[in-house]
Amino acid sequence: MAHALRLAARGLGATWPNPAVGCVLVRDGLVIGRGTTQPGGRPHAERVALAQAGEANGATAYVTLEPCAHHGKTSPCAEALVAAGVARVVTALTDPDPRTAGRGHAILRAAGIGVTEGILAAEARRIAAGFLKRVTRGLPQVTLKLAATLDGRIATAAGESRWITGAQARAHVHLLRLTHDAVLVGSGTARADDPELTVRGLGAPRQPLRIVIDSRLSHSPDSRLGRTAREVPVWLLHTAEAPAAARKAWDAAGARLIECPETAGHVDLPAAFRRLGEEGLTRILCEGGGTLAAGLVAADLADDLALYSAGCLIGTDGIPALGPLGLTALKNAPRLTLTETRTLGPDSFSLWRF
Repeated sequence: MAHALRLAARGLGATWPNPAVGCVLVRDGLVIGRGTTQPGGRPHAERVALAQAGEANGATAYVTLEPCAHHGKTSPCAEALVAAGVARVVTALTDPDPRTAGRGHAILRAAGIGVTEGILAAEARRIAAGFLKRVTRGLPQVTLKLAATLDGRIATAAGESRWITGAQARAHVHLLRLTHDAVLVGSGTARADDPELTVRGLGAPRQPLRIVIDSRLSHSPDSRLGRTAREVPVWLLHTAEAPAAARKAWDAAGARLIECPETAGHVDLPAAFRRLGEEGLTRILCEGGGTLAAGLVAADLADDLALYSAGCLIGTDGIPALGPLGLTALKNAPRLTLTETRTLGPDSFSLWRF
């Protein structure tokens, strides 16, 4: 199962709206087939492993998520395992999708196949967190990324931020982008940095979707995002107040425009992220500035905080990593759990869970 989980992790960022699943087929102590959900979500991991094995009669299948039980573009994976003659199926998680939700396990048991559930469930739940959140809550998993100085600043008072962290930390950010379905920024960051938001320097086989929250479509289509929108998809979340001319210009550039409800003159964040969940997104990396970061924290939309810390000081006249949260008492401050730390050249990386 540990091997199947490593296979599943390889698919993160590539399989939405489907989950990234790993499958390993074992017979007589030997691995005869293994698979991971393919880019775009199909074929599923079980079918990839069965195809590699060629013949799997009497084998044990280790799968990180309950095999699907519904008919879509192909027949259910649970039925494929039955047809292949596997003797036993070991799973980590039950699929919460109402189309499966225990039915996959039931199909296997009805065919006389032994089923063991819940193996390395906590580890599997972490890998599948985005899919699980989208199915159960209608929201994607959100990783909030911040690159800050030791005194918590992300730019000088003049807005200069390139580069606070070193080359190794920046390369790690590109790896982080690769494991997410989409990279998201606010309009302020888009205007100030004119970012590409692509994965570079890793020979990436794919690129994440690029999203800008821009209530009035103030970011220019004659930007890096606008000029490359037909090569790597760009979505713009805006309100009804976005000017018709700006909509037309971005549409001509090839971007997708998604109108969202408005709250206090801005895109309503909970509604916007519910819409992204409806679109099938499971994992979003937010690289916006302090205002957007604070908005996500305040709305309880952030799941993880990826913090890159540089041995640098800017002072209180610099731009803070996080905008106001409106706290009136320390007891109301969000408390995060540290899950990972590492050194990246002269900088440090820490991953925190909300």
